[in-house]
Amino acid sequence: MSDAITIAGHALREAVRRRVLLVVALLTAVFLGLYALAAIEVFNSLQKTNGVGLIPIDQKVLAGGTLLGLAMFVALFLGVVLAIFLTLGAVRGDADRGLLQPLVVRPVGRTTLLTGRLLAASAVCAPYVVIVFLVAALITRAAGDFTPASLVVPAAGLALGVVTVVAISLLGSTVLGTTANGIAIFMVFATGLAAGLLGQIGDALDVGGLKTASSVISWIVPFEALYQNGLHALTANVGGAAGVIVQLGPFGGASDVSAAIWPWAVAWSAVVWALAALAFRRRDL
Repeated sequence: MSDAITIAGHALREAVRRRVLLVVALLTAVFLGLYALAAIEVFNSLQKTNGVGLIPIDQKVLAGGTLLGLAMFVALFLGVVLAIFLTLGAVRGDADRGLLQPLVVRPVGRTTLLTGRLLAASAVCAPYVVIVFLVAALITRAAGDFTPASLVVPAAGLALGVVTVVAISLLGSTVLGTTANGIAIFMVFATGLAAGLLGQIGDALDVGGLKTASSVISWIVPFEALYQNGLHALTANVGGAAGVIVQLGPFGGASDVSAAIWPWAVAWSAVVWALAALAFRRRDL
């Protein structure tokens, strides 16, 4: 394990050298600044109109829930981008550049190297999405005095969700080139979003087949189920019309997913990592 931690530290230093973390930090600052501006404008507008809309709903809850749902989506998206850039060339990319051959023979083996890359990417991406979400929650509270029903469930869901993306990206890096792996992981992410949208359409039209397909796809790519569960937890205590509207969520509807999603996501990530390790061991460098 000490060798894996050493590899993780090396991967993090390499990310700093390539300014990956700096670029992400700048983009995150821009997003949070725009988010703060939007939150202030939205809640100020509600104060001017006394929260009176076309339908009798709690406008503050609707605005706060929608804004935080958007913040969850952006945090997950940026976390996925970060995960991809930290892992897309972890195996085949480094092998093509001749960087792996001296490492996997000695002093460390292939499994240790892969474990180190998993630890490094997870150690960056998981705290990142949690911090972005919590900062957005603080901004929302300061701008409109809105506090979600839960902060722990959405934050934990984002953290575990992005770790599943790290695992699948590492698997892709063992069989695909750098560019192809990046494209593939973005397509997997888009598939998860499509599952959420299918669920929304199925709920709106009461089409059982769409709802079933959405649920199945969300469990195949667990980050989507975790995201939907986090969206639901944001406003789980909100009822009435406001609850119905805000539960639709941005880019994928909220859903009260079974608690089994947590151990399933952990087991799923472990299986994907094992497949990556098997593929790496069989790869001729």
